[in-house]
Amino acid sequence: MTPQSTPSDNSSAKSDKPANPQNSRGQADSVQGWARPIDRLKVSDVPVGAASINVNGREVVSPMQGFGPLWQKTYKVRLAGASVTPQDVMREWKEHFPKFQPPENRFLPSMAGVKPGEVLFIEAMLPAWPGSKWGFPVSAGVMVLYADDEMFTVMTPAGFPEAGWNTFSAYEEEGVTVAQVQSLARSNDPIYEIGFRFVGGAAQQEKIWASVLTALAGHFSVSGLVQTDVSCIDSTIQWSQAKNIWHNAIVRTVLYKLAAPFRWLASLFKR
Repeated sequence: MTPQSTPSDNSSAKSDKPANPQNSRGQADSVQGWARPIDRLKVSDVPVGAASINVNGREVVSPMQGFGPLWQKTYKVRLAGASVTPQDVMREWKEHFPKFQPPENRFLPSMAGVKPGEVLFIEAMLPAWPGSKWGFPVSAGVMVLYADDEMFTVMTPAGFPEAGWNTFSAYEEEGVTVAQVQSLARSNDPIYEIGFRFVGGAAQQEKIWASVLTALAGHFSVSGLVQTDVSCIDSTIQWSQAKNIWHNAIVRTVLYKLAAPFRWLASLFKR
């Protein structure tokens, strides 16, 4: 289920992608690890339990196209006592990526798995208010922009809660393998910015990635403490991007689910 498109010099994935990720040796890997430039995501095979309404036909977007302040958030856990290499960790992380997610944040990869150009579908629940067990459903997804044997980076489409990148990596530090999640992103529109600031969205996000790393460490029989570092890179609100609200994935997911009975009725008349 590789996204398809006609390559273009104006492609967002080409012009706005981050500098080449580097491995633990500080050397850029082969360009073969990068997804090819695209105009829009096109998916033809959607995993069971996922929806493509906020993925298919969407442009991929960088932090430059987001709305809220630019944040860099880093989460990491030391796998002390585990005799594993960064390559071992990344192999297991990719293979069992959905397993490490908390229940409210389901990832549904394609049959091809975590490979450049593939889409990882997401079915999540965002809190209605801080600490709430109730929330708003969101059907979304991310594209794998880059992948090698020690890391992979995903890029968000228009309408996703954030505009930017998440990089999942494993590296060695002082003889211990470290697993890390690092994001560089802005909220995508005013609704999401309100959610992150006032409705517990930011705290929920940090809880999710801490949970993922805790589960990953547990997979290697390690009870590690997740370290979190949050930095505001640019506090500017990009009001010119308020128009992104048109593609808001929460709004479109709710409307899609509310319209389910009408789609069912329509299907009866097509028989």
